[in-house]
Amino acid sequence: MIVLAILASLFAVGLLCWLVFTLAVFALPAFVGVTTGAWANEGGAGIAGAVVVGVLAAAMTLAIGHLLIAFVRPIWLKLVVAVAFVAPAAIAGFHATHGIVKHLMPSEAWQMAFSIFGAVAVGITAFLRVAGLVATPSPSSPGLTRA
Repeated sequence: MIVLAILASLFAVGLLCWLVFTLAVFALPAFVGVTTGAWANEGGAGIAGAVVVGVLAAAMTLAIGHLLIAFVRPIWLKLVVAVAFVAPAAIAGFHATHGIVKHLMPSEAWQMAFSIFGAVAVGITAFLRVAGLVATPSPSSPGLTRA
């Protein structure tokens, strides 16, 4: 029974890590959506109105980010947009990793070291996913031949 609990815990940690890496790009839209939804709820929109406003704000943030990365010409501006998406993802990765390792190791120094490693790993993953939005197709498409 103890072995089953250990295996279930390892599976849960692995699932949470996969979830953090998969959803890292959506940290900024989620933050904007939750903040806007809370603001709408405080303004008297009610729960349903706050959810609608939050979802719309998150979708608009994601769409604007995609459009900016796709159509902005200067590379430094694309980098600024990418950093705007990567920074909240790295912060979320730090806190997610810290939440996991504080239950696994007593040393605060090692907790911080693993948390920083988790933040860097999630930040790099988010950057690669955002940079994948910039990728353009190669000049040779299936209908064209090279000389």
